[in-house]
Amino acid sequence: MKHIKGRMDESILVCVYYGLNGERLIRRGHKMATMLDCPLYIMTVDAMPFEEFNPEKTGYIKEWEQLAEELEVEQFIIKDNEKRPIQKVIREVAANLDITQIIVGQSAQSRWEEIMRGSFLNVLLKEVPFVDFHIVSVKRPTEEEEFDMYERGVRAYLVERDGQHTVVFTCPDQPTLEGIFFKEIGTDFDNGIFKFTYKAKMYEVQVVEGRIIDTKNIPPYEKLRKKTLA
Repeated sequence: MKHIKGRMDESILVCVYYGLNGERLIRRGHKMATMLDCPLYIMTVDAMPFEEFNPEKTGYIKEWEQLAEELEVEQFIIKDNEKRPIQKVIREVAANLDITQIIVGQSAQSRWEEIMRGSFLNVLLKEVPFVDFHIVSVKRPTEEEEFDMYERGVRAYLVERDGQHTVVFTCPDQPTLEGIFFKEIGTDFDNGIFKFTYKAKMYEVQVVEGRIIDTKNIPPYEKLRKKTLA
């Protein structure tokens, strides 16, 4: 899509949360949008800010972005650091984009499963009375699929010592890059992933025993270091 479709009286919004069923929902929405020859939008909502997403969430975001590009989706929307109820967010986006049909998964992920219980759908129908809803039954994730490989992220710092890039957890005196470290569950060492932002770009590097083994994804922040030392 990414261009004016033939029918502007219809438009579809797919709401996805983290899990293996996101792609299925997106492709279902794309199939419907192709049949109706109308715009397709994808949206995910999270209460945490984007820079604090764990590696699993970041991985899903990248996959959905690539899929959205492949399918020429009109827009992929990330509503991060969102403190409002999800129904309010969906209502706002649906109104702004003139959405006529919304697709959600019934049990795509534990959080959606919780949302779909009780009165959520009734509240959503009252909040967004001007659209048609498609509740898609999806495969329940297995325990292995739900198992998180990393602990909750903690603030950390990337420094260079003796030619090696190291992750430390107390703010050092020397210039550094600040980010979030996600430690692998079940390890006694500082093994995991370090995520940081540099010049508005997100970076992600593998950490083994506190050190960055592959430094090709580390930006050349020598100028930052000299500026800080001055």
